[in-house]
Amino acid sequence: MAALPDYIVRATPNPPSNRAPWYKNTAPSYAGIFLWIGFYMTIAEGTISRAGLAVCLAGLVAAGLASYALFYYVPAMLGMKTGYPLYVVGASTFGTQGGYLMPGLLMGLLQIGWFSVGTFISTTFILKGLGLEAQPGRPVFMLVAVLWAVALTIVGVKGIAYVARFAMVLNVVPLLMLLIVFARTAGASGGYRPAENNAWLGFVTTVQIVIGFFATAGAAGADFGLNSRDQRDVRLGGWVGIALSTVIAGGLPLVGVAGAHALDPGISSYRFDAAIGFLGGWLATAMFFLFAIASVAPGCFCAFIAGNSFGTMLPKIPRMASTMVGGLIAAGLAGTGVAENMIGFFTIVGASFGPVCGAMAADYLLAGKQWAGPRQGISVPGYAAWAVGFLVGLIPFLPVSEGVKQMAQPAALYSMVAGFVVYYALAQAGLEPARVEAAGAGAGRRS
Repeated sequence: MAALPDYIVRATPNPPSNRAPWYKNTAPSYAGIFLWIGFYMTIAEGTISRAGLAVCLAGLVAAGLASYALFYYVPAMLGMKTGYPLYVVGASTFGTQGGYLMPGLLMGLLQIGWFSVGTFISTTFILKGLGLEAQPGRPVFMLVAVLWAVALTIVGVKGIAYVARFAMVLNVVPLLMLLIVFARTAGASGGYRPAENNAWLGFVTTVQIVIGFFATAGAAGADFGLNSRDQRDVRLGGWVGIALSTVIAGGLPLVGVAGAHALDPGISSYRFDAAIGFLGGWLATAMFFLFAIASVAPGCFCAFIAGNSFGTMLPKIPRMASTMVGGLIAAGLAGTGVAENMIGFFTIVGASFGPVCGAMAADYLLAGKQWAGPRQGISVPGYAAWAVGFLVGLIPFLPVSEGVKQMAQPAALYSMVAGFVVYYALAQAGLEPARVEAAGAGAGRRS
């Protein structure tokens, strides 16, 4: 009989006594994810530049519903029913050995990418707040990026409990600033007209940006679900924290950027910091600093999740060492400006975790809406589903015509569907590995 790996054997389910209502954990946590400026910094690029506000707002609604139903719900239900985190429940879909890489280390690697995006934005805002030129590659930009990344890495590993206490308060800061920009510019947004006239492309680009951003957080629904008491908590936490938060945290910046363009046709950028700069004076300066401060919690959580992933899957390497290496890599990506291409990064994230969510959804349904338990070795259906879905999600990066790239959007959604179909078909063909029945996490699943 095959033995379970240590990362599964050591796992213990979260007991019902440690769980709480949806409004104390899932909803505010997901709302905080969407209120992070990394989500909406570039949300107007390629969206309201091609389509009207109403079309793009409709795209936000569609994306929020898809994120909830297709990316979050199944992982959250698995977490709620078993009490186990993503890297344990994923051992059913990808196998006990396959789980080391997928979703284990993959989650940690993508968190380095998220950390680099946050570091780039924070560095940019700090320098703008100081009245300095925020030019990636220059010594001052590199220095601030390294200092920011190192400080947040240390806090993420050593003091994440203290950050969590302030995270709820920090969520209010970006919301208030979004409302300020909205109040100053919304009145003119009705007069905004997009530079292009391609409503469908603007709609699907909006959906792609949201889902690409959310894909890893959707799979991490297992980690949120294990803190939920029942299915009602899973549903309400998702409806409020995901579906509703998407519209609010995405809609306010879209209106703000559109209004700023209508008030000042000379604005060329569609980034949200252009709308902040439009306000001018001390208000813009204060907002740059406040957005940087509000990014502390998301940055620390990225470092914490990356460290947890590396520490769990690579236990022989000290967690601080592996996380610090990741933090320095993130600082390098931020300092050189590589992390500036946020929409491109969202595409990679969606391509990476879209098929993970799709494969897990197929596994969940085939198991009768339960966790099947860990499976031996490397799961062929799981890895094949990921490979096909990943390629589908990368079509916008492939050397194909512009028309094909546009038809492939929203690529993150299609990658999820591809992962679901491939896993379902191969599982039905009998290619799923045998289940591992042993002491540990495998014995803790519900039937």
